[in-house]
Amino acid sequence: MSKNLFITGTGTDMGKTYVSGLILKKFQDHNKNAAYYKAAMSGNDCEPDGALIPGDALHVKTVSGIGQPLEEMCPYVYETAVSPHLAAQMEGDPVDMEVVLRTFDDVCRRYDYVTAEGSGGILCPLRFDKQKIQLEDFIKARGLNCLIIADAGLGTINSVVLTAEYMKTRDIQAKGIIFNHYEPGNRLHEDNRFMCEAMTGLKVLACVKHNDTELDIPFEELEALYE
Repeated sequence: MSKNLFITGTGTDMGKTYVSGLILKKFQDHNKNAAYYKAAMSGNDCEPDGALIPGDALHVKTVSGIGQPLEEMCPYVYETAVSPHLAAQMEGDPVDMEVVLRTFDDVCRRYDYVTAEGSGGILCPLRFDKQKIQLEDFIKARGLNCLIIADAGLGTINSVVLTAEYMKTRDIQAKGIIFNHYEPGNRLHEDNRFMCEAMTGLKVLACVKHNDTELDIPFEELEALYE
């Protein structure tokens, strides 16, 4: 079975998929047998025949160069750009935890390292009808450690600390933080880095700048996050 890591964020559009692509590229560059998994993707485009394109998975595959087939990467793909629980209410095909765990385990059997990405922030619901499924249910079911992806700009102290504290109360292990949209020399961004580390006790492991094509972290340090 593989070693795994879960990528969560302080909210939507923090750059989880972008960073996931850079992480997978790092593994690919080091000739590691690595894969990507996301239980549910919303906001996807349609092919002319009506088939949905799993956009996040396609981005990661394109950026990283991994050979993993798209159909392995995500069991639930929705068109509407809302939380998966609402997209399923609008389009049908609600998330089934047994399907999520089975398809995730299948990926884990085929690859040595699996990077699992969440939908939205840590509190994003995957299903909310007669069944209630949260991202943390998946995380806990497979004992996954997490990385927190956050925007480097204004407001990130509050969102990072709240995310880290919530995870702590739920016994979800955070291994560190990665800042996205980071500007070296920007006083606000540099102070946010210092304050987030000081207030959470977590290390900012890397800072991703706009249009970065490499993740600025030694591969050995990145690999050690996977368990």
